[in-house]
Amino acid sequence: MTGDDGVQKPKPVVIREVWSGNLESEFELIRNLIESYPYISVDTEFPGVVFKPISTADQPYHRRRLQPSDLYKVLKSNVDALNLIQLGLTLSDAAGNLPDLGTGESGFIWEFNFMDFDVDRDIHAPDSIELLRRQGIDFARNKSEGIDSVRFAELMMSSGLVCNDSVSWVTFHSAYDFGYLVKILTRRALPSGLEAFLGTLRVFFGDKVYDVKHLMRFCNSLYGGLDRVARTLQVERAAGKCHQAGSDSLLTWHAFQKMRDLYFVKDGPEKYAGVLYGLEAF
Repeated sequence: MTGDDGVQKPKPVVIREVWSGNLESEFELIRNLIESYPYISVDTEFPGVVFKPISTADQPYHRRRLQPSDLYKVLKSNVDALNLIQLGLTLSDAAGNLPDLGTGESGFIWEFNFMDFDVDRDIHAPDSIELLRRQGIDFARNKSEGIDSVRFAELMMSSGLVCNDSVSWVTFHSAYDFGYLVKILTRRALPSGLEAFLGTLRVFFGDKVYDVKHLMRFCNSLYGGLDRVARTLQVERAAGKCHQAGSDSLLTWHAFQKMRDLYFVKDGPEKYAGVLYGLEAF
């Protein structure tokens, strides 16, 4: 789209809300797009963190530097006990174009809403649930119209999103995102150890996984959460609100693009692929 001043403007972005009723048709769209849009950015929303590292009076857990294997144990305890609420997907080509589905006018991203979490019965972190409520998640609708994760996994396995060496995954602080995806895809508790988890991760998602939080270690002046990083990079949120999975997946993709163009021009970010922040197992 070109503005009155002749400058090319980005297309407006539409978030495609996915529920049980349109799950099959939306996956059919994705299946037909993945070859042309092989960059996948993902974000998830889940019921917070209820199990935390053991702490003592003289050593609170947030001041301890835990080993990746210890962090994985905490992640596994939470992911095994909790259920996914929402998952956002942004598909893009190498130039940053989003699929327009033939409209020529808008770019499209996806937001999948799951039925698995029951706010009235399942354990959760109350502050996380309140935050998601404020950001617009309707837990009653998720329960009545949401997606069964078993059916989601079946469709994801045949979509081209996973077990496909041609795609790249872009994430932000993604250990929990991939933890929930591995749980859904395998339909079982996470592997008992970190090495087995990372092996399973590579089977489904390959080696081209970029965690922006890890990449930040090699960029001067970048720190904090996704919104802070986006502000530092002067990247604006193009659709939706923070703590909505579709919107956050798109902001993650735009932040990655800007980082790649600013900090990795010479060598590219490829040598930093395959590492999840906090679970670094070199």
